[in-house]
Amino acid sequence: MTTFDDREHAFEAKFAHDAEMEFRAEARRNKLLGLWAAEMMGKKGADAEAYAKEVVKSDFEEAGHEDVVRKVAGDLGDAATADEIRAKMAELLVVAKGQLVEEH
Repeated sequence: MTTFDDREHAFEAKFAHDAEMEFRAEARRNKLLGLWAAEMMGKKGADAEAYAKEVVKSDFEEAGHEDVVRKVAGDLGDAATADEIRAKMAELLVVAKGQLVEEH
C-alpha cells in the first residue's frame, strides 16, 4: 500500500468513527431528554425508562431532530415550548458527549 492509500483509509476510518460517535451522542441525548420529560410528566422508574425509549425511537421517523421535538412537545403540552425543548436538547447533547468521553 502506498502512503496515499494509508492516509485515505485513515480518513475513512476517522469519518466512520466520528459518525458513529455523533449517532451515539444523539441517541443518548434523546434518552436523557426522554427522562427529563418523563420527570415533568410525573413518570418514575420503569415508566420513565419506557418513555425515554419511545423518545429515542421517535428520532428514526425522519432526518433531523424535529420529530423528537414534536413528540416531546406533544406529550408535554403546555409544560414546555418547542424552543425550550430544543434548548434542553442542546444542553443534553453536551452532557451526552461528556458521558461518552468518560466511558472511553
